Amino acid sequence: QVQLVESGGGLVQPGGSLRLSCAASGSIFSINAMGWYRQAPGKQREWVASITSGGRINYADSVKGRFSISRDNDKNTVYLQMNSLKPEDTAVYYCNADVIMVVSTAPEETMYVEVWGQGTLVTVSS
Repeated sequence: QVQLVESGGGLVQPGGSLRLSCAASGSIFSINAMGWYRQAPGKQREWVASITSGGRINYADSVKGRFSISRDNDKNTVYLQMNSLKPEDTAVYYCNADVIMVVSTAPEETMYVEVWGQGTLVTVSS
């Protein structure tokens, strides 16, 4: 099994900053892309940002220039630095990872799984 655990959400005033973290644990062989999604009340989940194992980064237009994604491959952790936050950034933020999971060690067998975290609430309000 592989788990993703997010942290760092909370209440912040407009214009403020927050840093989200997401740590992967379990029977991990390797992790390819990691990313962040969000779901605002009454809306569909939307992609925010992603980063490959090689460091290639992409952002949604709505957060470009304000959010920054990074990862620590040694710690299997991805971060989302959110600056200049707006009320419309209010949402539950979910971490996502494309994981090669170890199924057995003798013989070695792996499989691909897409894993989601439980979500962390970010509220931007004065």
